[in-house]
Amino acid sequence: MLARARSVALIGVDAVPVEVEVDVSPGLPAFTVVGLPDQAVSEARERVRAAVRNSGLPFPAARITVNLAPADLRKEGPLYDLPIALGLLAAQELLPQEALEETIVAGELALDGSLRPIAGAVNLALLAAGHDLEALLPAGNAQEAALIEDVSVFGAATLREAVAHLSGAARLPLTQPETPEDDAALFPDLGDLKGQTAARRALEVALAGGHNLLMVGSPGSGKTMLARRAPGLLPPLTRAEALEVTRIHSAAGLLTSRGKFSRHAPFRAPHHTVSDAGLIGGGSIPKPGEVSLAHRGLLFLDEFPEFSRKALETLRQPLEDGRVTISRARATVEYPARFQLLAAMNPCPCGHYGDPEKPCTCTPNERTRYAARLSGPLLDRLDLIVKVPRLTVDELTRAPEPETSAPVRERIAAARERMLARQGGRNSDLAGQALREHAPLAAGPLAFAQAAARQLGLTGRGYDRVLRLARTVADLAGSDEIREAHLAEAVTYRPRELA
Repeated sequence: MLARARSVALIGVDAVPVEVEVDVSPGLPAFTVVGLPDQAVSEARERVRAAVRNSGLPFPAARITVNLAPADLRKEGPLYDLPIALGLLAAQELLPQEALEETIVAGELALDGSLRPIAGAVNLALLAAGHDLEALLPAGNAQEAALIEDVSVFGAATLREAVAHLSGAARLPLTQPETPEDDAALFPDLGDLKGQTAARRALEVALAGGHNLLMVGSPGSGKTMLARRAPGLLPPLTRAEALEVTRIHSAAGLLTSRGKFSRHAPFRAPHHTVSDAGLIGGGSIPKPGEVSLAHRGLLFLDEFPEFSRKALETLRQPLEDGRVTISRARATVEYPARFQLLAAMNPCPCGHYGDPEKPCTCTPNERTRYAARLSGPLLDRLDLIVKVPRLTVDELTRAPEPETSAPVRERIAAARERMLARQGGRNSDLAGQALREHAPLAAGPLAFAQAAARQLGLTGRGYDRVLRLARTVADLAGSDEIREAHLAEAVTYRPRELA
């Protein structure tokens, strides 16, 4: 007998249909899986055999052939366990074939017949919605997949529950989507950081317009504290943006460990020992990297120059284009990567150059080599570079009570609303004619901007970044026009030297 079940394969963050064909024929007992399976798929034979028997279901003593079509598409992971098992039972006429034709199925089987969560449940649900099919998944993935509208999602805890559902003996309840969490309160408050007025203002400008920010300062000056508080200052994502983020995290297998669906922007902070593939994405089996996991959110790189030169240079293209293309011999995949970069670094190897109390022990050549780890093209893609001096204990004691996150978040949200009403996106996305249209300069501000560009030696890209920054400063001030004061503040964020 021949039976068919519907499943999926993940190509980047996209789910493509896979047909699982199961043939049970007379002959010496054998179990063969074909269709370009990887090791995890090939091992499904042993998991399916044990799970079917331990669930009290018959396993045929016959020749079993499983084909995963299309045969030229690489199949990866344990998600085919459940469709193979259900196809095997349908081939024995223990399940109606019609039920499998109307349902997309995926899940990993434990040896006792229970179902374990898989990666890519949201992507599977998107495919099911597009083909007007139901989705049958492990119970641990059901809430995740139910985030997609216009698709019926059923979560089974065991193989027997899946069989009872498809046979009509005991239908599973329809999974209802959960309410997304607004978890801004979970992030530390900006009121924990005293002083650093200039750095706090630079962070506010950066977050309001979506600009990339580099903070330079001695150890203990508060750079990391500021960056860690940035996620709590951002407005919630729209539902469409949140589903974009969820789709990437689901493909990476992170949602099952993270828990609930979140409407807040992601925050990723990899260690400086991260590999190129870990940062940008890739590997022999391409997976999304940190830049894609930070899509629509923040990527914080602490100890910026300590990252490998190769890894840092790979950031240049996604910073400009908002996507990552990974080419391999078998396939080319593209991941979204429209993230905002926050970076922090010391002014020199010892960290104390310019410190008011601790003398620097580095030679001029050592400081030059340290700064040279960041290439000019990479620095040209950073909108704001701000110095964060370390404050003495006396200065911290005399500093007034700092502003908390709530009013800063309100100002950022108001500025974002102005941008959305005017051009439909953040100021950091303005380019070309759109920048000239939404950031026009009167004669006086134009002359000021041109003089500043000549004095600082700005490239064309650097000049456009100053205009975008000035547009954001004006939005924070509630001004429709860009004035010289707004340009003057924007220019201060483009220093000639890092230290």
